Amino acid sequence: MPIIDFHTHAFPDEIAERAMKKLQEGPVKACLDGTLSALIRSMDESGIEKAILCNIATKPEQFEPILKWSKKIRSDRIIPLASVHPADNRVKEHIKEIKSEGFLGIKMHPFYQDFSIDEERLFLIYECLVENNLLIVMHCGYDISFPHWDIASPQRIINVINRFPELKFVTTHLGAWKQWEDVERLIIGKEIYMEISFSFGWLSEEKIKELLLKHPSHFVLFGTDSPWADQRKEVDNLKNLGLPDNLLNKIFFLNAERLINSI
Repeated sequence: MPIIDFHTHAFPDEIAERAMKKLQEGPVKACLDGTLSALIRSMDESGIEKAILCNIATKPEQFEPILKWSKKIRSDRIIPLASVHPADNRVKEHIKEIKSEGFLGIKMHPFYQDFSIDEERLFLIYECLVENNLLIVMHCGYDISFPHWDIASPQRIINVINRFPELKFVTTHLGAWKQWEDVERLIIGKEIYMEISFSFGWLSEEKIKELLLKHPSHFVLFGTDSPWADQRKEVDNLKNLGLPDNLLNKIFFLNAERLINSI
């Protein structure tokens, strides 16, 4: 069956080594070198047809170089997301530019961009995304390289979605990394997009399977967070859960294809 990985990362060749060295100062070591060519080789070896490439602007002035690089690398297989920073005073204009350039939307990360997902200064970004029919992939839950700050919790996710019900909001890491009790209580069963990266190895396979079976089948997306996880291993991990074939096909491909085509 075809596979779309909804959560990957790579960097321009000229900064990949420096970026990966900095990012690997934390507790997790990468499976790839952070280059686009390494990602594509990994996709080939893993049977992955397409990948959503998630960029993160850690300061406002990174918007333009990220957009420029995204335009350069996009292809039938690599689908980059742009990024905006909450401190960007041209955010409305930049989101319109993202739309006009034909991108699907943006990636944001509250730990690397210093915000809580439901704080008021994010509302303009969410409003502009809705107005332009763009999606957002949001890091949710804790982050392994930071203290356990409550800035992207399941309750905050609910706060955002209640205020912006038309927002195409994709939660990462099986709803919220290492906050899975609250995910089960607040997210599971609701029509909220949830990609599954960084759950295998952190949560039991039995619990992952239980959560996936309880969630609306159209709202689960396959993701790996490559290069921080091995794409082939993550594909096998999902296949080995013993999920029904029709659900596997939705998670691996159909749900992502439908979401992409809705933009």
